[in-house]
Amino acid sequence: MAALSSMTGFARAEGQWGADRFVWEVRSVNARGLDVRCRFPAGLESLEADVRALISADLARGSVNANLTVATDASRQSVALNRAALDELVAAATAAAEEYGVSPPKLDALLAVRGVVEVGEPALSEEDRAARFAAVLEACKSAMDSLVAARRQEGEHLSALLSGHIDRLEALVKAARESAATQPEALRARLEKQIADILAASKGLDETRLTQEVALLATKADVREELDRLAAHIAAARALLKEGGVVGRKFDFLTQEFGREANTLCSKAADIELTRIGLDMKSVIDQIREQVQNVE
Repeated sequence: MAALSSMTGFARAEGQWGADRFVWEVRSVNARGLDVRCRFPAGLESLEADVRALISADLARGSVNANLTVATDASRQSVALNRAALDELVAAATAAAEEYGVSPPKLDALLAVRGVVEVGEPALSEEDRAARFAAVLEACKSAMDSLVAARRQEGEHLSALLSGHIDRLEALVKAARESAATQPEALRARLEKQIADILAASKGLDETRLTQEVALLATKADVREELDRLAAHIAAARALLKEGGVVGRKFDFLTQEFGREANTLCSKAADIELTRIGLDMKSVIDQIREQVQNVE
């Protein structure tokens, strides 16, 4: 039996390769399908396909954001001066200073312009590059393990909430069955009175029309079929809770069926007590629907 999982979670994992330290932060929220977005520092973008594969192997639904940051030892960084860009910038700044009659900018200001000074990392051998990539992916796998655990922990909370709501809905179905408005004697008495009212108000009503009216009244008066379907849907919901795993879409479909039957029951109810029960059902179903939106 698989555990129920939420689509909400957050995880953080750190790793190291040589003097480089990297941190993965992965967060997920609910979504109709699996939507993965990744952010990488320069030089590691080629890992995206592997990272997406890791995430897809662990998750079936959710909007997932995976963010990688890398802190590199400053002593390993190389600094290069873009002479062509600096020469062009000096010429433009000197010309502008002469035109406007102001002092030209100092060198430190020009060096601060993006692209003039280029900071990078020394080239790595293929072996070192592969080892670095493997370390980054290992940290990503660790973050995903933590995210899956967080989503399952939240799923346990969701499962408890849903189970409570389903118990409440089942109690309301039982109360509706026991309501006087659903008993055969009460149904018959109400139907006889409605037929008498029709006959009194519409003398000369032909037999075919009368038969149609009686059939319509009988259909509207009896909600036992709706209650039977609600009971079947409740059993299916409990089975999904027991099954666990990726059941969010099935649960969403069930909540639609719950709502459809509750709406029909309310529209048929000609009794204050049954109407109240139907409205309570709709309130519980709304709570179920709210929680189901976050089930994977």
